[in-house]
Amino acid sequence: MEDSPIVIGYDGSDFAVEALRKGLWLASKVGAPAKVVRAWTISNAPRPKTWEPGFVPPVDDFAEAVLEQLKAQTAAIVAEFPGVAVSYDVPHGAAGRELIRASEGARVLVVGTRGLGGFSGLLLGSVSDQVVEHAHCDVLVTRRTSGDQAPPRTLKLDQVIDPDHSPGQ
Repeated sequence: MEDSPIVIGYDGSDFAVEALRKGLWLASKVGAPAKVVRAWTISNAPRPKTWEPGFVPPVDDFAEAVLEQLKAQTAAIVAEFPGVAVSYDVPHGAAGRELIRASEGARVLVVGTRGLGGFSGLLLGSVSDQVVEHAHCDVLVTRRTSGDQAPPRTLKLDQVIDPDHSPGQ
């Protein structure tokens, strides 16, 4: 357990920034290393340097581009915690599945309440919900320090489930 990392899910969202800061803070307090994980697919990966029209670069080129972007996006916050040994992992796959895999052997998994793919109005995103249910370690779901945690829904729930009251009345 002493060498077990604090694993932090990061997708670049405001929620992930809060998770990164909280995860690194926790790692600094307990003397643990931190591992920042960004799961990706071809559809959400940055374009590799080897990309050209008509040429699809190998998966390794996409992984390298994701890793470079992850390090650049997290550098300023990581620098705030110089005593924490930080490693990075950029597995190719669905975020929920890859974070659950990353939780094996972790001390704690830290994620934000929602990520870039979150639907407006949800209190907990699908990825954070998945890891809470299936992670192999404790999970810390962080909240933003300011701003609405769940932006208002366009329909009130009681309007949706009340058959006598249709939306817009």
